[in-house]
Amino acid sequence: MATQLTRRETLTRGAAAAMLLALPEWALPALAQGEVDVAFTDYPDTFVASPANGERRFLDLRKLDGLITPNDRFFFIQHYNRPELDAAAHRIKVTGMVKKPLELSLADLKAMPATDIVNGYECSGNSPRAMQGLSSNGRFTGVRLREVLKRAGVGDAAREVVFFGADRGKEDVVFRQQTFKIEQQFARSITLENAQKPEPMLVYALNGQPLTRDSGFPVRLVMPGWYGVANVKWLSEIHLQEDRFLGNYQARWYRTVRTVGGTGTETDPETQWVETEVTRLNLKSVIARVTKMGGAHSVRGWVLNDGTPLRSVEVKVDDGPWKSAAIEPAEKHSWKLFTYTWEGATPGEHTLISRVTDVNGQVQPTVAELSRKKSFLEDNSQMPRKVMIA
Repeated sequence: MATQLTRRETLTRGAAAAMLLALPEWALPALAQGEVDVAFTDYPDTFVASPANGERRFLDLRKLDGLITPNDRFFFIQHYNRPELDAAAHRIKVTGMVKKPLELSLADLKAMPATDIVNGYECSGNSPRAMQGLSSNGRFTGVRLREVLKRAGVGDAAREVVFFGADRGKEDVVFRQQTFKIEQQFARSITLENAQKPEPMLVYALNGQPLTRDSGFPVRLVMPGWYGVANVKWLSEIHLQEDRFLGNYQARWYRTVRTVGGTGTETDPETQWVETEVTRLNLKSVIARVTKMGGAHSVRGWVLNDGTPLRSVEVKVDDGPWKSAAIEPAEKHSWKLFTYTWEGATPGEHTLISRVTDVNGQVQPTVAELSRKKSFLEDNSQMPRKVMIA
């Protein structure tokens, strides 16, 4: 069934395409003639960008060559199985506190007005441990979640929207001295207020192609500005309820633990331990690639955050001053690519580091500034990279 577009969305797509055509040359998918890569000396030989076990794929950032991540290089990860679903038979149920329960097919979604969004995100476990490879950026096509909720009619008491994937697995659920082995679906939730914003989407295409099995075929949730765990794949049910949802990957696994007050030690009575949900992306920049052309070097990377406009990206070489990098214009929730021209690089090993600041004055933290965060999720610290200049 042909996708239907409103006149405004057609114009929006045209403007976005024109913007992509206007990208600076370094953002196009090829190095300039005579330009060569400079290897990172801190990239471990044992790191595998694409494991053969099919459970996950890392994006090798050393090959970053444009705004849009190709589908066959787009990172993926999951906790349970990767279900193989029949697109024609699959239905997404809309249940709970709704006025009209629905069962929507892929064809039903494609019959609704379509919209596109360029969205970049990362796994909340993305960090130097994974060489920042659990991140990607692509153009997603689908329908706005709020239009589906409008069609079902939201009940007066509804406060929470839960998204269930078709993937399943067994979990140990501990209650006091008892442990229960329970099979459950992967699920995440957001508040109704967030669900009714224009950004959340039910998507069925990535970069103009149908979703693959790894990316959540036939339909997945996309939450622009949020960590990857919120973007439920293989979507099978949308359930509205009044109470908070307490699934394993909502209330237990995906929590950030940090200390506030006092000295931060367990023995200090002034120290408080605070747990928060993993939800919106924290401000982060990463140096992904260094190239050489003639006597100049280009330092390139990306920025991810929740969509708040940026003020600056800066790069520092060794113990030198912070220097401004150029930021490529992009859509609100796209990752933002940056480049810094490094002149006069001397022979030997050098340390490069980037930091980003948004318009509210929030600055990407250092490793030391995140020392009170006791869990490894949401690591948005500045990441030094090392290169050897011949």
